[in-house]
Order: sequence, then structure tokens, then C-alpha cells
Amino acid sequence: MAPRRGKGSRFPVLAFVLLCFLAPVVFFLARGLYAADQDYISAVPSKQVSKWREWQALQDLKSLFSEEVLDVIVSSTNDMGPFSLDNFRKNLSASWRVVGLETSNTKFELNQPTIRQEKAKMKEGRSSDGLAEWTDSPAQQTRRHLIEKRREKRAAELVKLDNEVTVKLENAAIERSKSVESAVLGKYSIWRKEIENENGDSTVRLMRDQIIMARVYLSIAKMKNKVELYQELNSRIKDSQHALGDTISDADLQHSAHEKIKAMGQVLSKARELLYDCKLVTGKLRAMLQTADEQVRSLKKQSTFLSQLAAKTIPNGIHCLSMRLTIDYFLLPPEKRKFPRSENLENPSLYHYALFSDNVLAASVVVNSTITNAKDPWKHVFHLVTDKLNFGAMNMWFLLNPPGKATIHVENVDDFKWLNSSYCPVLRQLESATMKEYYFKAGHPNSLSSGASNLKYRNPKYLSMLNHLRFYLPQVYPKLDKILFLDDDIVVQKDLTGLWAVDLNGKVNGAVETCGESFHRFDKYLNFSNPHIARNFDPNSCGWAYGMNIFDLKEWKRKDITGIYHKWQNMNEDRVLWKLGTLPPGLMTFYGLTHPLDKSWHVLGLGYNPSVDRSEIENAAVVHYNGNMKPWLEIAMTKYRSFWTKYVKYNHPYLRNCKLNE
Repeated sequence: MAPRRGKGSRFPVLAFVLLCFLAPVVFFLARGLYAADQDYISAVPSKQVSKWREWQALQDLKSLFSEEVLDVIVSSTNDMGPFSLDNFRKNLSASWRVVGLETSNTKFELNQPTIRQEKAKMKEGRSSDGLAEWTDSPAQQTRRHLIEKRREKRAAELVKLDNEVTVKLENAAIERSKSVESAVLGKYSIWRKEIENENGDSTVRLMRDQIIMARVYLSIAKMKNKVELYQELNSRIKDSQHALGDTISDADLQHSAHEKIKAMGQVLSKARELLYDCKLVTGKLRAMLQTADEQVRSLKKQSTFLSQLAAKTIPNGIHCLSMRLTIDYFLLPPEKRKFPRSENLENPSLYHYALFSDNVLAASVVVNSTITNAKDPWKHVFHLVTDKLNFGAMNMWFLLNPPGKATIHVENVDDFKWLNSSYCPVLRQLESATMKEYYFKAGHPNSLSSGASNLKYRNPKYLSMLNHLRFYLPQVYPKLDKILFLDDDIVVQKDLTGLWAVDLNGKVNGAVETCGESFHRFDKYLNFSNPHIARNFDPNSCGWAYGMNIFDLKEWKRKDITGIYHKWQNMNEDRVLWKLGTLPPGLMTFYGLTHPLDKSWHVLGLGYNPSVDRSEIENAAVVHYNGNMKPWLEIAMTKYRSFWTKYVKYNHPYLRNCKLNE
């Protein structure tokens, strides 16, 4: 028994000795491996470590953001350097925050990898989050500052460019507004001062918007058979319309307007809850917009038609004045019907004016304003020509109101026996059957439905020889060398004698040009599809204005201007070269024979353009009310009317008896 126990006790002793020997070996081997790992990690370049850290940060962010957001983050690394999750979380924009997470309180728990895991990741090209935190180098900080400066500079350039574009757009809008040819500027004109204050009528706009929406729901309520709601909406609409009336500013609203707004808001809220359907409401609004657009078109057409119609009419007061003066003229004995200083009528050394008019009041303003502003009134001679109907009235007015020391003479166009259809093409055409049919045929479309374009050319002035007499000045005044032609819708504001000293350089007509960049050129007045027009004229040639023209009658005769006019008038018998009027044949007749005058001599547009610069008007020698809004009509623009009325003698007994007032 003793030998067995001694043998078994040797095994534990042997195991203990072996353990004591192996333990140090294992310890030193493990220490050597750890040192090797640390040497391997320290041997990795810092740039590669930076990439590993960036990759690790992006891996952590994938659980929080979509791929689109991550693409933005990756694309920004060149400017901002490697990302860490802590850095990104601190600088996270409010617009990028994840819904449902409280970024100010949330802590992100990240599992820290072990050293062995770090070693495996480094072998795969991935970085560890346990390495030292990334910081900017001086070069990177300098680069970032340069990038920020470039961004600030670019932002400033864009703001400056945006401001320049805005200014250009505003200037372009102003220029476009200057070319507006409005027909009738009424109560709702955009030129009214009330419109200048954008916030001045916010309550009015609110009420109008409420009415629009109420009409939408009214239509839907009727369609869905909501009788009670329909009646309530209808009642509120009537109340709001009554409170609103024709008001265009908050100051004119009734005191009950706010109560109406509140009541309408309540019923609209109720209608929205019961009836709102996005598709249906959109369709109703689109239909209302289309209807409103059609109404605007119709009203614009009607406005133009009525404007043309008003331009053709003679106010009752002016008609009364003409009738009273005519009666009194024929009651005068023949010896009292003559004007003094008749010897001046053919004196070429004086300043001669030609004025052809059938409007006594308008002619009186032209003569009165010219004499008032003349330096030597006695040197001025006025040659007035009118028709048979107004001959007595024109004579009587200037017999009662002589123009001071100036000379005046009135003639009747019907007394010019040489002016007949065998000599004058336009007279022959006016007597033709086609022209009579064009103007006078029964049932010819001349109503609103036919538009205003044709109505414009059916104005009686185109039928009057007074309008065409301007092409026969040497025949009417054969002994004169120069004459200043004036329309009866102008006002003279300065002495005009300087026009006789203007050198026309061999041209016949001195006039102010009216063309801009693309308007008032020949192609606006003439039919360039006709070969005669296309072959003889330049469509881009600049147009000029009748109304104040200085004519050299010697050159007129030498170049046979009247013969040129007859040639073109004969070719236009069927109105294929131009429509009616005297400006188109004037442009053709004086083509290449017109000398441009300084624009300050003659400012136009006071009869149609509401944006003529006031300083231009005040500095002009002559202002012209060309257009439909003549100063003696009710449709005249109030802002310009005072330049004309200052020369009207409203205290004259004849004007008072005919109720002609300012």
C-alpha cells in the first residue's frame, strides 16, 4: 500500500512545477504582443487616422439621417474637415433636427471598441473613436478663413446684383407706364392718389376677398342643396356689398364695416367646415377669374368705344356759344363785320399763323395764348379758316374780343372755289359712292359690338376739308414765304418768333419728331405689305407730329409738295396704303423734307398720356392735347386742364349765358 501512495503524490508536484515555469512565459509573450500592437497603431499615418475617424462618425450618423443628408455632409468635408459626432451634434441646424428627438437633452450612447477590435478595423482601413480628437492645423484654419471671406464677398455681390436688377425692372415698368394710352381715366384709375398707398385700403381688400370666397361657397351650397347655409351666405354678401359700396379706401368705410367683416368671417368658417372641397373650390375660383377677365375685356372695349364717341361730340355749351354768336353776327350791319389792319395779311415780314378750326372756344384759346406770350403782338398775323356753319360765330367772337394789336382774319373754306373735286383728290373720294357707303350706309356696323377701331376713322374731322387744307398752304396764302401751322387743340406758353429764324437746311417742314425705340415710326401708320409703300419708304423712319409746324412756302412751291400729296392720295382711293387721316399722307408727302425741331418747342400727349412729365409741360413752348381727351370735353384729364383753362374768358357774358364754367 505504501508504494502506491508515493507514486500518486508525484503528479501534483509535477503540475505545480510546470505551471510556475509557463506562467512567466505567457506573461512576457502577451506583453510583447501588446507592444507590437501599439507600435503598429502608432505607425499609421495621421491622415489615414483622420479618414478612419470620419468613416466612424458617418457610420454613427447613418442611424439618424437619410442618405440625402449624409450626401450633403460628405460633400462638405473638404471645407470643414473631418467630422466627429459630438461636433456635428453641437452645430446641428434647427432645420436639420430629427423629429422626435430633443437634441438639447439626448445623450448618444456609443459602444467603445476593444483594442483587438481596433486592430482588426485598422487592418480593414477603418478608424477608431478612441484616438485623439481631430483639431485644425494653422494651414487649414487659414484656408477656412479664406473660404468664409470668399463666401461673404460672393453674397455681397449677389445682393448688389439683385438690387441692380430690381432697379432696372422698376425703371422698365416706369418707362412702360409712360407709353400707356388709356381711353378713359375714371373713378377706378390706377393713377388716382388713393392707389399710391399700398396699405391704405387693407380692410377694403379684406372685405372684397370675403365676398369672393362667400360667392364660391354660395355656389357650392346651392349645388349641394344646403338651403339654410345658402340663405345665410347670400344675406352676408348683400350686407358686405352694402357696407363696401364704391369705397376704395379704409377712411371712407362705414363704422359698421368691422361688424360685417366679423359676421362674414363666422359664416365663412361655418361654410368651410361643411362644404370645403379643395378641387371644387379651385374650380369655382378659376371660373370666377375667367368671368372677371371677360368682364374687364368687355368694359375696356366699351370704354374705348365711348371715348371715341365722346371725341366726336360737341358739348352743349360750345354748341350754344356758336349759335348765339352766329345770330348776333348776322344782326350786325355789313360795315361792322370787318377786321382792322387788313394790309398786314400779305406782308411777308410779319409772323403769320394758319389756324383751321370749327371750334370757336378752342380757336380763342390758341389766339389768346399766343398773343399773351408774344414779345411784339403787333407783328403777329392770324389766318383763321372755318366752315360755313361756324363762319359767323368765329367772326363775331374775334370782333367782340380782338387780339390786341395783332391782326386777325377769318375765312370760309367753302369760298375757296379752286378747291373742288376736279382738283382735289380727297374731295373726289369723299364724294364717291364707296366712301359714302363706308360712312353713311344704313345698318353699317358702328356700334359697340363692332369695336372702336372703325369708329375712330369715322370721326367727322376726316370728312372735313378743314383737316386736309394743310396740304394747300401756298394756294391759300400765295404771297407768304413762311407760315406757322397750329392745331386748335394746342396752348402756346412762350414767344414763338424764334421758329422763323430756324434754318430748315433746304427742307420744307420743321416739326418735332415723336418716335421712340419702337413706336411712332412709319410702320405704325403705313401698310408696308403694299409694294408701293415698301419700295419708297423705310419702315423704321421716325414719325413727326402735326400741331405746330413751320413751313417754308418757297421751298414748298419749288418741290411741288401739293403735287406729291395728290399722287399718293390718288393711289389710296381704296385705302390700301393707309387708313383715313392726315398724318400718314403727311409723313409720305414730306418724306426726306422734314427738319427735326428741338422737343421743347412742342410737347404732346396731354390728350391721352397721364404720365407726361410736368417739368416738360412747363418748359414747353407749345403743349398739345392730341388724343381723345380734349380739354373742353368732360373726359379731359384734370391734371392737365388748367394749362388750357387759364386762357379761357369764363367771365365773358356769352360763356356765362351758355353755362360754360371751369
